[in-house]
Amino acid sequence: MSTLNLQNITTTVNVGTSEEKKILKNINLNLEDGDFVTLLGTNGAGKSTLLNIINGSLFPTSGKVLLDNQDITHLSEVKRAKYISQVFQDPKMGTAPRMTVAENLLLATQRGQKRRLRLRGLEKHLNELKKETAQLPNGLSDRLNTFVGSLSGGQRQTLSFLMATIKKPKLLLLDEHTAALDPNTSHQLLELTNKTVTQQHLTCIMITHQLKDALKYGNRIIILNNGKIVLDVKNSEKEKLTEDDILQYFSD
Repeated sequence: MSTLNLQNITTTVNVGTSEEKKILKNINLNLEDGDFVTLLGTNGAGKSTLLNIINGSLFPTSGKVLLDNQDITHLSEVKRAKYISQVFQDPKMGTAPRMTVAENLLLATQRGQKRRLRLRGLEKHLNELKKETAQLPNGLSDRLNTFVGSLSGGQRQTLSFLMATIKKPKLLLLDEHTAALDPNTSHQLLELTNKTVTQQHLTCIMITHQLKDALKYGNRIIILNNGKIVLDVKNSEKEKLTEDDILQYFSD
């Protein structure tokens, strides 16, 4: 079953000026249920723009975005948040620093619902939230009552990831979500990502600049170059790829 379908997506910025530029050029992409895509490309290739088109923070100049065969091309980012979760590169994004870890998690369970001025029933959810965080790295289960602004970058990014997946999304977008972390913390979060995406059978796109990670994780690899998809392989074809194979797609 198709989860995401992009049809002839083109994105042009600074239209009608001397700075006019096409970022995405006639992108066609179909993600099946459970696809875990690692997305590669040079700086400026259009990776983050592609995710922004999908999450609704940017509308395409032309083309359509379908989710579960429903046209969401002009649906707002807020309305898409009911179905689409995203973790950003910056650990400070995606969490509320003046709320506790538990409050942030409880807020995440209400994604897509009408927001209340006050979170209710926090105490009765603490045991459940402690179980959710018990298997996570960085000791988050012992910091449920800690304000998020006091957490380390790794703890905060792990929390962001749990918030994005605590209520199973139709689509999970990861925009270099480990890039700002130290190597050990990055590895822990990538392993958690792989475990969660696999066990929950999530459909996921993960942007990375690390060739080893792109080859190790996921069942499918896509490479963007100059706004176009230049490689899209999955399963056994992906397993045959080497770093040298990938590098040839990064030339102009």
